[in-house]
Amino acid sequence: MTDPRPPRLRCPPGATDTHMHIYGPYDRFPLAPTSPVAPPPALLPDYRALQARLGLERVVVVQPAGYLCDNRCTLEAVAELGPRARAVVVVPLGTGEAELERLAGAGAVGLRVFLLPGGIFRWQQLPELAAMARSVGWHLQLQFNGRLFPEHFDLLARLDCQLVFDHVGRFMDPVPVEQEAFRCLQRLVDKGAYVKLSAPYESSRVGPPGFDDVAPLARALVRQAPERMLWASNWPHPGKAPQDEAALLDLLLDWAPEEADRRRILVDNPARLYRFG
Repeated sequence: MTDPRPPRLRCPPGATDTHMHIYGPYDRFPLAPTSPVAPPPALLPDYRALQARLGLERVVVVQPAGYLCDNRCTLEAVAELGPRARAVVVVPLGTGEAELERLAGAGAVGLRVFLLPGGIFRWQQLPELAAMARSVGWHLQLQFNGRLFPEHFDLLARLDCQLVFDHVGRFMDPVPVEQEAFRCLQRLVDKGAYVKLSAPYESSRVGPPGFDDVAPLARALVRQAPERMLWASNWPHPGKAPQDEAALLDLLLDWAPEEADRRRILVDNPARLYRFG
């Protein structure tokens, strides 16, 4: 069980968790056999309790890799959460604009591209996925090993679509700020990409409390473009041990020491990207 303490950071009104997942109930929403993880059910009442503890008001429910293109669980959660929730979904290549518009009407604002084991897409499909997203004004949310940025930089830079990168770029293992892979991420941020300052435990070799091998990357990104940084809990931390979400939120006190930047990260940037009123 995670630590029930509240965070030291007091969230401003409109604070947003830009990346979390709902799993289950599994009798209604079973995972695909190819799911990379099989976490215990993670249901909306439990997430609402986390929201209240952290002082969060808005949320983006992200389609888990384990549900492939079956977005029912994600969209049901968004419907129950109401106008303070949005969805990032997964759809097959070739999905028509009418279906994309239907999903947009249900709260979808982005298309998830998971390029790790358990994902359904490949790098060469990114241009077609970007065109699909662009047709309805969505962004592409990408997750992969950030050490691959140099190999795929030209492809990513050519995509005519808003890009969002997960988990501080998810460099596995973390790299120094002067390393070329991180420089590639920074160049994409210069071109307008957003980055989620989230889930350092996914890549850190040092671990908590400070995730000192990921922290320099997060600080450098905040210094570079606080107007395109986001924060996320990654609840329920699929495939990982339970995490102290209050401590993860409090990392922003170190990564973004200026209160104005934290407000951008928690409120203004997600309001703009995810179209919260």
